[in-house]
Amino acid sequence: MRRLFRSSCLLGALIVPIVGNTSPKVKPDPLVAKYKVPHSQEPQLSRSKLLKLLRGKVKYLFVLYQENRSFDSYFGTYPGADGLYSQSARKTPGFREKLLNTKGQIFYVSPFRIGRKQDAQDLGSVGHSHPLTLAKLHIVNGKPQMDRFALAEERDHMHGAEVPTLRAMQYGELEMAHEDGSTIPFLWRYADRFVLCDHIFEEMAADSTPGNLSIIAAQTGITQWIRHPSLAFKGNGGSGPGLPVVNDSNPFWGSPLDKTVSGKMPYNPKDYKKEEKNPRKIQNNLTFATLMLTLSGKALPEEVTHDRAPSTDLADIQHDIQAIGAKENRTLNWGWYEEGFDREPASNDAGPVDADGLHVSYVTHHNGPQYFGYISNNPSMASHLHGLGDFYKAVDSSSLPGPGVYYVKGGKLNIMGLKPLNPVLNMDGKFLGDDDHPGDSDSDISEAMLARTINAIAKSKYWAHCAIVITWDDAEGDYDHVPPHLLNIGPDGKPLSEGPRIPLLLISPYARTHTVDSATGCTASVVKLVDNLFDTIPLANLPDEMQARKEGLLKYHSANMGPLDADTPGITGLLSAFDPARLAGRAAALPASYAEIPDALVDSLKAQESLGWQWTGVEPVDIARGIVTYLPPHFNPRPGQPASYSGK
Repeated sequence: MRRLFRSSCLLGALIVPIVGNTSPKVKPDPLVAKYKVPHSQEPQLSRSKLLKLLRGKVKYLFVLYQENRSFDSYFGTYPGADGLYSQSARKTPGFREKLLNTKGQIFYVSPFRIGRKQDAQDLGSVGHSHPLTLAKLHIVNGKPQMDRFALAEERDHMHGAEVPTLRAMQYGELEMAHEDGSTIPFLWRYADRFVLCDHIFEEMAADSTPGNLSIIAAQTGITQWIRHPSLAFKGNGGSGPGLPVVNDSNPFWGSPLDKTVSGKMPYNPKDYKKEEKNPRKIQNNLTFATLMLTLSGKALPEEVTHDRAPSTDLADIQHDIQAIGAKENRTLNWGWYEEGFDREPASNDAGPVDADGLHVSYVTHHNGPQYFGYISNNPSMASHLHGLGDFYKAVDSSSLPGPGVYYVKGGKLNIMGLKPLNPVLNMDGKFLGDDDHPGDSDSDISEAMLARTINAIAKSKYWAHCAIVITWDDAEGDYDHVPPHLLNIGPDGKPLSEGPRIPLLLISPYARTHTVDSATGCTASVVKLVDNLFDTIPLANLPDEMQARKEGLLKYHSANMGPLDADTPGITGLLSAFDPARLAGRAAALPASYAEIPDALVDSLKAQESLGWQWTGVEPVDIARGIVTYLPPHFNPRPGQPASYSGK
């Protein structure tokens, strides 16, 4: 259930109270007070009544899908959330983690706050492969202990050595860093004004690709593995193709193995060259059901006739197609808009960008729909895939094709022409991305992309009938203290899912305000929200998926083998994030201005840098409580690189 501004915490290890804390207080925003609805005014609505009202109000769902952040790393000190200091250090799993120093001696590290003085907006990337994520969770007797994030990361960089290098130790230390509203002020402002969900987990304990599949399929291919056991991933799933998908092997479509003559899918040139040399790393053609089928509705039976290889692409969804065509009486719309997919050149892009697969800003393995033959190998379905710039053109001109679901993703560069404030990174041409992926993206630039997107929606005709979800594909392998549920076992006999928590925010004219929603869910909750909003058949209830799930239950004794968007316990459909009073008309819908961030702040990283948490009006728990944390020895935000940030 939701909790409003719960911020109890006790002092733990490596935390010292500051006497006489004089953190500035911020006056309440009158707009916030004006549109806040007291809970006493909320009508009591049945689920069916709530759904009816919601479907009458919300016609467009925008999913702004970022990369690689754990909940604790971004919102671990957000008031009211289940955070780093919500209970004593002793009761917080993994709060005190073991590491080795460069002499091989044991020391301990606990969560610590970093900000702009430590270059918190430009961090290195830690490991988040499936086997490494499981090592970090440290599962004992079926329960994640959440206490090996630092040590498992350090060991991953030791390569079997007994004593870590400085670089390996720094990677281990980086695991426990966390940011707040001083580093990500836009996100904290959205969390304050709307809804922050604090119990959403990554659907698969793994890399980025599984998340980008889960957000459209509520699974990563368990049902295809059940139907085709020979396609099971090998070993621990750490590399190479296999099902269910647990790594970042790039899609078949667009790869050197794809012999499509015209209309071939794009590929980042680095990916293409790498896979020309080793085509064995390329992922299988995926054939399990996605939202792209159910959203097509009554048009689906005709639309699949355009598939170039129906005998393979459609083999596992034949009954699904029939069921969708027979049940659905309308066709909804969808679009996937990703940086670098098409000809849109970034202004700071010195590399080649053309229609022949040379897309240097494009992250190939982040495009979930591209993995599916019935999308990529069908010109009609593939027409729903676009570049990021196309989204802004469509919203600004009110030319989206109609009600439905629209995904927005950044990439390795940004079309806004923004560069990190760090002069060293500017000189190196690094951290130009806008998808928030550590190692590639600057969080200031990533926040600017989100704010630009939300502002565009808010200024358009779509605001009055929309819901916006901001979430992340995986937790990056960063520390989070809340143990996930273990739902499934993979081909190697080890747990598949779920992984650590990720942030999720919901913005809408009909959303609650100032709310931390603690309903439990995962990436599949977004798919379940689509089912709820548009009354489509849950993927888990499609006939081909149901048959595979029955087979999985008999063979593997698990009821959760397949899409998690139907009746799976512990998977919220995010309905609790909406305000019954606004839906019922007893309170005013939130105006567009309530969601907007001034363009002057969005367009200027310098202005963004000067905001601090004070601008958000939300004081981090550690600061409010007078808690100070300490940077561990030799901390470096980008391990292995010179410590060029201003704090050194």
